[in-house]
This record gives sequence, C-alpha cells and structure tokens, in this order.
Amino acid sequence: MSDKKRILVVDDEPDFCSIVQGNLEKEGFDVEVAYDGVQGLEKVKANPPDAIVLDVMMPEKDGYAVCKELKGNVKYADIPIVMLTAVASHVSSTRYSHYDGMSMEADDYLPKPASAEEITESLKGLLNM
Repeated sequence: MSDKKRILVVDDEPDFCSIVQGNLEKEGFDVEVAYDGVQGLEKVKANPPDAIVLDVMMPEKDGYAVCKELKGNVKYADIPIVMLTAVASHVSSTRYSHYDGMSMEADDYLPKPASAEEITESLKGLLNM
C-alpha cells in the first residue's frame, strides 16, 4: 500500500492543472484532477484526498461554494484546502475577493499565478511533511 499523499487539484484550466499535477508528482504526491466544482465534490465524496488545491472561479460551482460545502460536512472538514485565485485583493467590482477567500474556512490562500513551489510548500506545511 502506498503512503503517498493524495492531492485533488480542482481548476477549470487544463494547462494549469497539468503543470501543477506534474510538479506535485515530481514531489512524490499522487494527484487527481477535476475541472469544475461539481466534479471536484464528486471526486472528494468517492475517494477523499489528503488535501485539495481549489481554484475560486470555476463553472458549475465555484471554489467558495465547494469549500463551504466540504468544511460544513464533518466527513470532509479536516481535509486541508489551498484556495487559488487570480482575483487581486484590491478588486471590488467582482463577487470574488481576497477577503472572501480568507473568510472561508480554507486552510491556505494563494493568489494566482502561484508557482508550483508555493503550492507544494503550502501542501507540505498543511500535511506536516
């Protein structure tokens, strides 16, 4: 049985997912990908990962809604979530903001473009590696 940590990357940008997946796999993680919030929730419920990298702005169900649903369910509340967004903290003309991300129960919050190293370091910290 593998003792590799499983990471679920949920982002609607396939190129970004591919880059993050490749870098996390080089670091020894097992990585699964979902391309929208609904698919992400389905994958968590089918086989809960050790941690989740979650984009904010996605079709179907955004990252805030996914985070809220997972953190509100005792079955999944302890799964660390790193939220990513391209929304700058000073943008007020959108319903997505840095404040909203920090007020969510996400365990870490990184602005896009977050480097693969930043994402990896965040995950390692959250997983006590």
